[in-house]
Amino acid sequence: MNLSKSLLFITAGLASLAANAEVLWQDNSLSLLSGSDYKVNYSLGTDDSSRTVVTYEHVSGHSWGDFFMFADYLTSSAGSDELYTEVSPRLSLGKLSGRELAFGPVKDVLLASTLEFGNFDDPDHLTATGPHFTNKLAGVGFDLAVPGFSFVQANVYHRDNDDKASNEQLTLVWGLPFSLGSADFLYDGFIDWTSASADAHPSMNFTSQLKWDVGAQWGQPKSLYAGIEYVHWDDKFGIEDGTFGIDSNERNVNLLVKYHF
Repeated sequence: MNLSKSLLFITAGLASLAANAEVLWQDNSLSLLSGSDYKVNYSLGTDDSSRTVVTYEHVSGHSWGDFFMFADYLTSSAGSDELYTEVSPRLSLGKLSGRELAFGPVKDVLLASTLEFGNFDDPDHLTATGPHFTNKLAGVGFDLAVPGFSFVQANVYHRDNDDKASNEQLTLVWGLPFSLGSADFLYDGFIDWTSASADAHPSMNFTSQLKWDVGAQWGQPKSLYAGIEYVHWDDKFGIEDGTFGIDSNERNVNLLVKYHF
């Protein structure tokens, strides 16, 4: 079964389940971020290192699995902009089969998929993806039980890149709540590692957020956070560092505010 057929299978499965699906929980959030060390300008003639990002996120658990999506709208001080979206449903084999699939640290096994939608300025054709793209990812996911963490997930994908060579991706995501005195914090994030292809260098994006639960101070925990996001991205967008004189190794701190509703 090729990737397109796999995605059609997952989509058809979601459609057939939707009528009887039960929403077990859900969360929505809006974030505002600002940083000044973004790498890979939108063109060779602009300085887009300072950017502001507005992010909408939705995550939910269902009787068939889980669903996550986000949309980033980025604007730079040079006037460039970008809209990037990911949509990631996963089908739980444990829930759908009614069987316990746990073994070792694995709590569940899932069919994982993601659609990536990109729309941004790239007049000099710097990125491996191109400025407008729809990438399709499909693979297998694992929910992991790790002491102290609210969630840990690992997903392995085959990437069918729009008009570019296919490659592979490993994604890890986590959430770690903790307290210091009377203050509550959350450390969460993801690691994306993508393999080399005919069009791209291997790339590793380690992005994490350290957030103080501001809402808990007035009796509304997990509603309003403030903190920082740190991006450690090697060979961003699959561009080997130094190509065309481009610094594609990003080390970027963003200030952030995040509101959940």
